[in-house]
Amino acid sequence: MSIQKPKGTQDLLPGVVEKWQYIEEKARDICARFNYKEIRSPIFENTELFQRGVGETTDIVEKEMYTFLDKGDRSMSLRPEGTAGVVRAYVENKLYGEPDIAKLYYIGPMFRYEQPQAGRYRQFHQFGIEAFGSTDPSLDAEVIAMGYLFYKELGLQGVRVEINSVGNPSCRSVYREELQKFFAPVKDQLCKDCQSRYDRNPMRILDCKKDQAHGVGAPSILDFLDEECSTHFEKVQRHLTDMGIEYEINPRMVRGLDYYTHTAFEYKCAGIGAIDTISGGGRYNGLVEQIGGDDQPGVGFGLGLERVLLVLEAQAVAIPAGRPLDAYMIGMGEQAEAEVAKLLFRLRAAGLTAEKDYQGRKMKAQMKSADRMQARFVAIIGDEELAQGVIALKNMATGEQVKVTFEEMVTALSDK
Repeated sequence: MSIQKPKGTQDLLPGVVEKWQYIEEKARDICARFNYKEIRSPIFENTELFQRGVGETTDIVEKEMYTFLDKGDRSMSLRPEGTAGVVRAYVENKLYGEPDIAKLYYIGPMFRYEQPQAGRYRQFHQFGIEAFGSTDPSLDAEVIAMGYLFYKELGLQGVRVEINSVGNPSCRSVYREELQKFFAPVKDQLCKDCQSRYDRNPMRILDCKKDQAHGVGAPSILDFLDEECSTHFEKVQRHLTDMGIEYEINPRMVRGLDYYTHTAFEYKCAGIGAIDTISGGGRYNGLVEQIGGDDQPGVGFGLGLERVLLVLEAQAVAIPAGRPLDAYMIGMGEQAEAEVAKLLFRLRAAGLTAEKDYQGRKMKAQMKSADRMQARFVAIIGDEELAQGVIALKNMATGEQVKVTFEEMVTALSDK
């Protein structure tokens, strides 16, 4: 029996990977416009980083991490999300010492041991941004706007923004007590996970799919915000309105990670079955200190690329198939083949995309190959062309054919 890929992973083959490249390039373009710089952190870290950074009461840490002992008996985990590793890198490399705030982005694989479903894999990919060093509400709005613009420019229709404030530790402690009072009469009816969350982090009960009915009528955190949190949330809303970004307030949104403070947000869009949340993020003002650095505020998001592709496909949004082949070169005869190999390198070195046959096939088969590769031109060297020192260039769209010298070939193709 042949070896197959692990459950919850996928092979991204030619023809598909070009779609990924297009989406990643769109992300990089938007980050450049908003002045965010790329960071690349390890795909595995000390397990303690995620326990401290993501939160021990989260499903990610409790159930989903790929954790192992290395040869030095150190506990390591494949990264289940991007923020904790970026914060660790921010602290370790003292980026907080820069005069300007740190605006960073990442694109890469994450790993969670969970049941695969539509748009959800055990190895998945995220585009994320993190901004450190400012509590300005306009930065929260900027981050939300970046994700919204990313989806809009890809061509997604019907993307909605939902926002909430999850307060700060002070007002959240009061809200925690009220939630415990609310859920106390039905505590024994909650699922096993939520019975555990009742004492450790009752806000997470609101996020549980199994106990939605028990959460009906639960108190809203918006009624417990102090003046600082209320003012911050109002300013975020004002900035979003000024940018023309429509949003809805969802007071039940808590997000699945423990590190959020103040603003939390999600992007919603139909197209992945019953799931309509395609990504989200928020502010995390205490996380840098929690991971061992000086107290620095932060805000960011993580967008799953698999879900982007699913929605694009569901909405029949066309994605460019990548750069077409500029020229397919055909040499008939051993001497002509040698000339083709030499000229092929000159075309590629000049920045053109070019290909030739490597299987010794006849002219007809090579022309079919050029057509499959969507070559704009076919360059042919036969005995007659070789004797004259010229190449026959055929325009595959019009059928027009001209002859140019070997020396003129690169310029002629570049001009065309």
